[in-house]
Amino acid sequence: MESLRAFGYTPQTAVADLIDNSITATADRIWIEFDWDGADSRIAIGDNGLGMTEAELKQAMRPGSMSPQEKRAVDDLGRFGLGLKTASFSQCRELTVITKTKADGVHARQWDLDTVVATHEWRLLHGYPENCADLAERLDAQPRGTVVVWQHLDRIVGTADVDDEDAHRRFLELARSVRSHLSMTFHRFLAPREGRTVTVNDHEVPPWDPFLSRSRARQVLAAEELPLAGGKVVVQPVVLPHRSKLTAEEFELASGERGWNSLQGFYVYRNKRLLVAGDWLGLGFQKEEHYKLARIQVDIANEMDALWQIDVRKSMAQPPGVLRAELRRVAKVTRVRAVEVYRHRGKILTRQKEKGLSPAWLQLVMHGKVSYQVNRDHPAVVEAIEHPSAQNVRNLLKIVEGTIPIPLISIASAERPEEQAGPFEGVSSNEVSTLATALYKSLRGRGEDHVAARDRVLTTDPFQYFPELYEVLDTHDEQEAGA
Repeated sequence: MESLRAFGYTPQTAVADLIDNSITATADRIWIEFDWDGADSRIAIGDNGLGMTEAELKQAMRPGSMSPQEKRAVDDLGRFGLGLKTASFSQCRELTVITKTKADGVHARQWDLDTVVATHEWRLLHGYPENCADLAERLDAQPRGTVVVWQHLDRIVGTADVDDEDAHRRFLELARSVRSHLSMTFHRFLAPREGRTVTVNDHEVPPWDPFLSRSRARQVLAAEELPLAGGKVVVQPVVLPHRSKLTAEEFELASGERGWNSLQGFYVYRNKRLLVAGDWLGLGFQKEEHYKLARIQVDIANEMDALWQIDVRKSMAQPPGVLRAELRRVAKVTRVRAVEVYRHRGKILTRQKEKGLSPAWLQLVMHGKVSYQVNRDHPAVVEAIEHPSAQNVRNLLKIVEGTIPIPLISIASAERPEEQAGPFEGVSSNEVSTLATALYKSLRGRGEDHVAARDRVLTTDPFQYFPELYEVLDTHDEQEAGA
């Protein structure tokens, strides 16, 4: 029983595993409650699903209650017959299940790991603890359903005192994180047309759609059906819109909790349930800035579990060898289309300059080297030069910082690294010395001595790349002293 705690669940994946059971039981109302009471805190997951008879409950509480080789219903989200037990034991030492069917009334069973350890017996306890009576009453007030209760949360709360504010804050933060995870994992089950609600501490879990299905600006590439083991794997590539095509709210939503870069890649679903979110599946691709708009939906059926090496936690999947070449091909096409979005933006910047508009940045090519320069004709630059003031400089810095052409730089650096200019490459040594000396004189004017001012200049970007400036500034100091 103790070894069943070591499957590597996080609280988020553990709760999601129990939600699988609720959905399989046709529940359309699922609720999760995080009840804080220090070391006596509990987490409850309830639903209005089919419920279980007493015999079904005893079977469900058996570790390994169903072989992964047994044929399952096409909409079954289970896998090994382990999820209820392993997910729960990974977080708590007391697992109570209270269930009710329309015809069989309320039944309850409990695993207490401390009892198992003390007795060296598989003692599945009848009934529920007294402090779960409120949950049993709530369940009894509805026609059917199930409540799973985690207590003695040693992996989550430990021995924290009820007045421990930091522990309480972490507990509530975990509830928020679980809500976010469920929003992503079950987003297709939470779509409005499904008529299903999930709540965490009475806050409804909204669906998080990684493919921005409502956006007209996204590119939906041709879907493919790849044959596998007598069935088919459906692959749907999507290229998300450039940021300029999204509202601030849409952009923030599409970035999720992990950010745009980390969410590029494949999204593997098993019966609409998300297993893997944003991963190139070991197909030889890296996550890079200019591919962040590429997201590919992959749908597999539950009879393909073994071929995709689905783990107990249902949080990992590996594509079978026979599909790797096809998936790599789809990924390449999608990545190329994603890069083209940024290349198009680069062309727009060039056209802006040609049409007399004022982009903040210019891409320059000199002697075969690519560099980027702030546009000297930009009105904010002109204003800062001709009417210098602290406010004008701050305005200019905001514009410069907010318009850095990161995607263009990333694409060029990744595809043609040898053509990228280094710091001050192509700038004469006299120009570099003049800039460094001007900064040095400014620091001296503020009261810094020679050594402090010199060392500060030589540790300031980009002057650290020019060690010869050490002698230049020493010579300047000697000349000033002689004068």
